[in-house]
Amino acid sequence: MKTETQTPLDAPTGRIDDTKLNAFLNRAMSDLAAGYTGVMVSLGRQLGLYEAMAGAGPLSSHEVAARGGCAERYVREWLNSQVAASYLTYHPSSQTYELSPEHALVLADKDSPAYVAPAWEVPASMWIDQPKSLEAFRTGEGVSWAEHDGRLYCGVAAFYRNGYRKQLVPEWLPALDGVVERLTAGARVADIGCGYGLSTVLMAKAFPRSRFHGYDPHEASIAEARRHAGESGVAERTRFTVGTAKMITERDFDLICFFDCLHDLGDPVGAAIAARQALAEDGTVLVVEPFARDHMEDNINTISTLYYSASTTLCCAHSLSEEVGLALGAQAGESRLCAVFQEAGFTRFRTAMETPVNLILEARP
Repeated sequence: MKTETQTPLDAPTGRIDDTKLNAFLNRAMSDLAAGYTGVMVSLGRQLGLYEAMAGAGPLSSHEVAARGGCAERYVREWLNSQVAASYLTYHPSSQTYELSPEHALVLADKDSPAYVAPAWEVPASMWIDQPKSLEAFRTGEGVSWAEHDGRLYCGVAAFYRNGYRKQLVPEWLPALDGVVERLTAGARVADIGCGYGLSTVLMAKAFPRSRFHGYDPHEASIAEARRHAGESGVAERTRFTVGTAKMITERDFDLICFFDCLHDLGDPVGAAIAARQALAEDGTVLVVEPFARDHMEDNINTISTLYYSASTTLCCAHSLSEEVGLALGAQAGESRLCAVFQEAGFTRFRTAMETPVNLILEARP
């Protein structure tokens, strides 16, 4: 008698743990709702609705619409979506909506270290670029940074900006041996993969006696970095060049920085070798990388979910678009990063400090 192969979906109900099924289904629906909420956050940010509500106390939908210059019916539905997501508080007796001071720091205050509203531009670009990701999966080819939708660049810059502003000068640099003293006295610094130049400008503003040179292969980002340096009043102490770590021709840098970019490089060992050659004899390399432990089983959490996902379509994809294509990934961990610098000839490597989202690493020749 002919029998049909049974698939998991055909399995008798008794073989399915309904509690586990429902728990995971709820999790999946929660993640789906988070994606929808991200669209609402992006709308609220770009329309200025969060800023309109910040510090204003309870407001009616008409008041929020008037403050934001928007149509009330759209605003009311948007407000309801934000209440359902627990982003806003609803007061039934007055039919008003309120943005709490704590939530305002995350959604409305552009200078807050907790401000993440623009970060939703990153997954937006990932969706837009999905055809490129599908092709990359099927062929094994890479997708370079420059090939992505423009929303990626501003989203990444906004995601990192305030965290760097809060931590780079006050915390990360002091964690390195003797680096602050050298910067204060006057040092030469290279910022590899500088992007929009946010890290370069922060250091230049803090250490007026030092000189800074930013490198990035993305021409549009370098143009933005030059503009940012000019607006910040540090153009005379900064230079920005379209290029990679392996294209550095200058020598005797006291500090060379890789901010959240080493894992993106096709040849991180080659970049580390170039950094060693460009470094002064007693110089320091600062490597800031996404926080990760060395083993997959120790990286099962929300931050790793974010980083592994971004790494799949952005970080590994860019690395695979370049020569060597090592594709370290955004969750490489300290041991793999240490191995890169050991292979490049560095003799000292340590974790200077950790944050919930970053590893701050120091390498010396």
